[in-house]
Amino acid sequence: MKPTRLFLLNLLLLALLPAAGLRAQVLKPRLRQVVMPPARKEKFQLYLLIGQSNMAGRGAVEAPDTVPNRHVLRLNPAGQWEVAQDPIHFDKTIAGVGPGLTFGRLMAAADTSLTIGLIPCAVGGSGIDVWMPGAYFADTKTHPYDDALARAKTALQTGTLAGIIWHQGESDSSPEKSALYQQKLKILIKKLREDLQAPNVPFVAGQLPAFQLNKTSPDGRPQINDSAVRINEAVAGLQKQVPNYAFVTAEGTADIGDHTHFNAVSARLMGQRYAAAMQRLQHPARRRP
Repeated sequence: MKPTRLFLLNLLLLALLPAAGLRAQVLKPRLRQVVMPPARKEKFQLYLLIGQSNMAGRGAVEAPDTVPNRHVLRLNPAGQWEVAQDPIHFDKTIAGVGPGLTFGRLMAAADTSLTIGLIPCAVGGSGIDVWMPGAYFADTKTHPYDDALARAKTALQTGTLAGIIWHQGESDSSPEKSALYQQKLKILIKKLREDLQAPNVPFVAGQLPAFQLNKTSPDGRPQINDSAVRINEAVAGLQKQVPNYAFVTAEGTADIGDHTHFNAVSARLMGQRYAAAMQRLQHPARRRP
């Protein structure tokens, strides 16, 4: 192809692709480094990352999100350990920056003698009903619970489960579904702990952000999404019902412009909150009075 035609073609592609999306695609790592995990299982602390798209991540990938840290690994789709870089998840081609990598980096920084293994299993668009044994999610042709359990068991061959983080609820923000959400999440936590033979593993859940709580009515007036508020109340209320459980707020976060997904800055902020809550559960003696 002649240089002039190639130049014009590139200009056309740039015009057709949103700037943020193009930047994210360019920065996504094309090559990932597969590595061996630590020889001692107790030195390889594993974390299961589950939920829907705001756990998987939809923020634009930037240069710091691709900086490798050999103390933070992720289980790739083939069941191999590799140095973690965003996007951590692979549920959909639009996967981007979520809370997982920041969470993993902070957990690694808290104890440099450990290596952190992230097990990404979130599925965009998945309601809590498909996070039950045997449930099928047609949108991605997957079995979210069964797939997460299988991947976790693969990871447990080389490491020790240290915690679970969960961000979900957007798909259950309707009057009927939100009314049952707390009980279903309680059952899910119990089932995961049983199936992973980890009855006391810390579990941290995230609340929905303000941009999902505040909606616009058909006539253009602002209104509160009562169902989303009920989801957040359910997530917070479980702290009094479930042992070794904590929740984090999504206060002060912003979306990517779709009123649904965290932008990259907010996803990283959520990762910080997940790490702080996880560390408080793991080291209760360090909590402030």
